[in-house]
Amino acid sequence: MKDLPEIGCSNTPVLKQRGQREVFCGLTGIIWLHRKMQDAFFLVVGSRTCAHLLQSAAGVMIFAQPRFGTAILEEKDLAGLADSQTEIDREVARLLARRPDIKQLFLVGSCPSEVIKLDLAKAAQRLSAQFAPHVRVLNYSGSGIETTFTQGEDGCLAAMVPVLPATQDAGLVLVGALPDVVEDQALALLADMGIENVTCLPARRAGEMPAVGPNTCFALVQPFLGDTLDALQKRGARHIPAPFPFGAEGTTLWLRAVADVYGVSDEVFARVTAAPRARAEKAIAAATETLGGKSVFFFPDSQLEIPLARFLTRECGMTAIEVGTPYLHRDLMASELALLAQGPVISEGQDVDLQLDRARAARADLTVCGLGLANPLEAEGLATKWAIELVFTPVHFYEQAGDLAGLFARPLRRRALLAPLAPVVEAAE
Repeated sequence: MKDLPEIGCSNTPVLKQRGQREVFCGLTGIIWLHRKMQDAFFLVVGSRTCAHLLQSAAGVMIFAQPRFGTAILEEKDLAGLADSQTEIDREVARLLARRPDIKQLFLVGSCPSEVIKLDLAKAAQRLSAQFAPHVRVLNYSGSGIETTFTQGEDGCLAAMVPVLPATQDAGLVLVGALPDVVEDQALALLADMGIENVTCLPARRAGEMPAVGPNTCFALVQPFLGDTLDALQKRGARHIPAPFPFGAEGTTLWLRAVADVYGVSDEVFARVTAAPRARAEKAIAAATETLGGKSVFFFPDSQLEIPLARFLTRECGMTAIEVGTPYLHRDLMASELALLAQGPVISEGQDVDLQLDRARAARADLTVCGLGLANPLEAEGLATKWAIELVFTPVHFYEQAGDLAGLFARPLRRRALLAPLAPVVEAAE
């Protein structure tokens, strides 16, 4: 990559804390993964709470036919009075008989299934052999006991890597689930540069999954895919390190890193990226009028915090006070930390009470946090942004850069509009 500084926050001491955390569980990833993989099904082996979480979070209508469900563990399962493997076999057979469109089935572990040591890996191996070649059965953990919610996608993709076809051909794989329209934009930019044989993980259908081998390169589009990174490297694929494609600058640096590997000339690169980059910068500038000069405080939630802090400070004129992340993967974050100017506290993990004390003392103009903390902090007079919205909303690459900036500007604009009403409300009380 070109023109990257080498210091930034690369050597900043990291504040590591372990205590009570406020995060969603990895089952949440099913909400965007089931929309991406059109012939896959996610069967959660868990409790009624797991089922309620998915149903309410996904907002699936009663008339819809979703691509996820929950095999609910009853009291007899938890007490060891039933053969759980036999019951899983029965439920999977019923599901596949009813849904012949399913080509890939994921058995997803939950907190309850992991507490009782239910061996879903063994079940997936047995069922995959039984229903092959029509259906491939894999498993991963969506438990929230020791993880944050975006690790659900990481676990899912990492489980797919060992069964991807092998190849000796050269190719590029884009790794990480993106909305189809955003994925199409990325593929179009790469195609315009002359980069060929580009595939995606996950693919939209099981038959389109990428092949990997020693001549495969891959670029991550999501910053929370550490296990998938390791799995692909074990298959011999080469990682292309880069900042993540958030904002005009991040997208350009991500594309430049890929272009350098494939020998794209400066002239071709400029021709392909100039117009969309100009549109992105113009869109970001509209939000910068609100964000410029403001401060931001990140609670750890999605593992997007460091790339987003880089975007807000370098492209939107904000100042970062603290950038908290659930896990700091040094290899994935090296480019981002180098770009992030010195100044903010970089924290890993969470002791929520201690971090709340720091947030209250800082009183940043904008606090990015989980749903469980947002309303209490709003009641204390702090403007907040729901971190999970940044995962569910299309925010990658040039055409979404303005929308990304707008997500952060909106709470501040709302607060500015409501401020004149505050004295009226207090007088009424």
